Amino acid sequence: MYLDYNIQQKGATYKMSLLKHVNPLQGTDSIYPYSNGNTLPLTSMPFGMNAWAPQTTEAGGGWWFSPNHNRLEGIRLTHQPSPWIGDYGHMAFMPQTGPVKVWAPERSSSFRKQDMIVKPDYFKVNLLRYQTTLELTPTTRCSSMRISFGQADQARMIVSPFPGESFMSINAEKRTLTGYTTAKAGGTPDNYRMYFVATFDCPIIADQSGLSDQDNKLVAALTMTGERVGAYVGLQLPENRIVEVRVSTSFISEEQAFINLQREIGSRSFDEVRALATEAWEKQLGVIEVESDDQDKLDTFYTCLYRTSLYPHTTHEYDAHNNQIHYSPYNGMIETGPMFADIGFWDTYRTSFPLYNLLYPSFMNEMMQGWVNAYKESGWMPKWSSPGERSMMPGTLIDVSFADSVAKGVTGFDVEKAFDGLLKHAMTAAADNRFGRKGTSEYVKYGYLPADVHTHESVCSTLDYAYGDFCIAQIAKYLGREEEHAQLMERAENYKKLYDPSVGFMRGRLQDGSWLSHFDATEWGGAYCEGGAWQSSWAVQHDLLGLSDIIGGRESFKQRLDELFAAAPEFKVGSYGFEIHEMSEMAAVDFGQFAISNQPSFHIPYIYTALGYPALTQYWVRKTMNELFSSRPDGLPGDEDNGSLTGWYVFGAMGLYPLSPGVPEYVIGTPLFKKMTVNLENGKQLVIHADNNSDSAKYVAGVEMNGEVVSNLYVSHELVKNGGDLRFDMTETAPNVSYDESALPYAMSRPRSY
Repeated sequence: MYLDYNIQQKGATYKMSLLKHVNPLQGTDSIYPYSNGNTLPLTSMPFGMNAWAPQTTEAGGGWWFSPNHNRLEGIRLTHQPSPWIGDYGHMAFMPQTGPVKVWAPERSSSFRKQDMIVKPDYFKVNLLRYQTTLELTPTTRCSSMRISFGQADQARMIVSPFPGESFMSINAEKRTLTGYTTAKAGGTPDNYRMYFVATFDCPIIADQSGLSDQDNKLVAALTMTGERVGAYVGLQLPENRIVEVRVSTSFISEEQAFINLQREIGSRSFDEVRALATEAWEKQLGVIEVESDDQDKLDTFYTCLYRTSLYPHTTHEYDAHNNQIHYSPYNGMIETGPMFADIGFWDTYRTSFPLYNLLYPSFMNEMMQGWVNAYKESGWMPKWSSPGERSMMPGTLIDVSFADSVAKGVTGFDVEKAFDGLLKHAMTAAADNRFGRKGTSEYVKYGYLPADVHTHESVCSTLDYAYGDFCIAQIAKYLGREEEHAQLMERAENYKKLYDPSVGFMRGRLQDGSWLSHFDATEWGGAYCEGGAWQSSWAVQHDLLGLSDIIGGRESFKQRLDELFAAAPEFKVGSYGFEIHEMSEMAAVDFGQFAISNQPSFHIPYIYTALGYPALTQYWVRKTMNELFSSRPDGLPGDEDNGSLTGWYVFGAMGLYPLSPGVPEYVIGTPLFKKMTVNLENGKQLVIHADNNSDSAKYVAGVEMNGEVVSNLYVSHELVKNGGDLRFDMTETAPNVSYDESALPYAMSRPRSY
């Protein structure tokens, strides 16, 4: 029997001790105007096709769960990567007794929040209204539910889809409910459907079963297609009143859903399915073993590691002959090979993808081939996939993710085809601006996006293109494409065209070369994306020393960062016209203009190390980790975004950070724990020691790797992936050390080879 790479065969032995530290409620105490994470409490396999979460208010739109609510409308099958992106293929399942009620507010039941159990491998809630307990455990494409009803008569399962055409068919003889939903927020061809199968281990009572229409009116039929058709399935309970329901999904067909069900659950009991899910998660989390007496920090770390393991969703399936196939959300065809969805590259290239390259390289090879397949099926590399192209955020930052894999030796995918796709959007303007780079023609002509032509995010897009060009150049070098390498490396210097020394920031520039009039560093929007000049002027990860040259040198750049952290967290709403949540989150904490709530600020404290001032990196990174992160529902300082923010924390806790993804090195940070063991996929271990570490001893006095002094402020990926002992000597006093440029992390203008 085939099992996904991350599901272990029964009988495998792993430490069963890390799941207890994971709190999926982390970051869920969020609302539209203010994000403490904008997360969902997901029960799911690592990178599973489906996830499951309690729905407390359908009326909340993207914010359909709140930890402050005490009524449940059902357990929701979800693919939602963010409330800003929306859901697709979503359905709610709700056990019920008494009169049939299908509308979400009418069917809801109170529950005691303190009694609800939400874990990656297991969900349990007691529905007080129905005196019924619902349990669920996941597989990659299915789930097993166990329902303990409080009474034997008038027991049923409600299945409620969302807006869109749906089909429901109840077969009492076969004890099944089958159907499909077309519910979606976007990113699919017209023939998109999510098929599902639900099987019951007790008889279905046909005359107590039926369907519901879009107005929540009951329909005396067992099969129907229409707008938002739902179902209620009457159950003849066994003597113990416990029913097991197995749910399987497929984007391909109903037949494929049955194949998935047989492969992933088959005849396994609920407890056997849960045991497999538990083993998979223990293995996923056990890649990093932390030793600490601080339970809060352990909880925060492993909860963050769990969050990095949810997206992207696996969307390929396996046919009856174990061939890997997928429904393509790009062309509407059934294609071969892997496919993934529900992730934005603008958000995740900085931390999530570098983390996967280090911890899960085999998974990365498969995932990157999935993006190559997306290019082959659509003609363009994806930018924001959910499940197909959603065209959100500036840039084509998949450039960076591919380059980071190639630079770190993760090349078990079609690198040549990937390069073709990346080069295409770097050089060719798409007829449909949902694809490729916006303003490609102007960028090629001017070396920047003129702010009088592209009035929205021209600075951020230009900087992203320059960094993207650098990254594509690294793949060109790997492939021996010297002409493209030289051309792209020249374009990677385009960031210099937007730095205005008169104001000390990146600034919008017009076609005639003049600067965009009216400048205020605290004004958001306009030429900038989800920030202003303070947050957006330092996105030159590939050449921070080159940026320091045009600023006036390393000391001058350091002073600019000092000003950034010391500034009041003031903002003007600018072109947004109202206060967006990122503004609110920056203003709520005392970190100056360092808006850790949003990705463009992630690398800012590490710039100090790139300039030769590592103690300031260590101060701000440790302060951020200790004050702004926890495992609680309010435990994140802004949108978590598919593992990106929690990936920042995981790297921070390791004392290593991928400052310039696409370059195979990590800059030195400040490890959070006294000992951490990274169990690398190649069988080696990287053991990170910081024996005298504490909240006050946050500064690094020295580093040794395998007994040899590390005099540089970085370590290579090659060194890290080969394992060994990485020792940090921690101190309470910031060391007063000067560093030559040769000791500093990579910068394009100071070339060195790997």
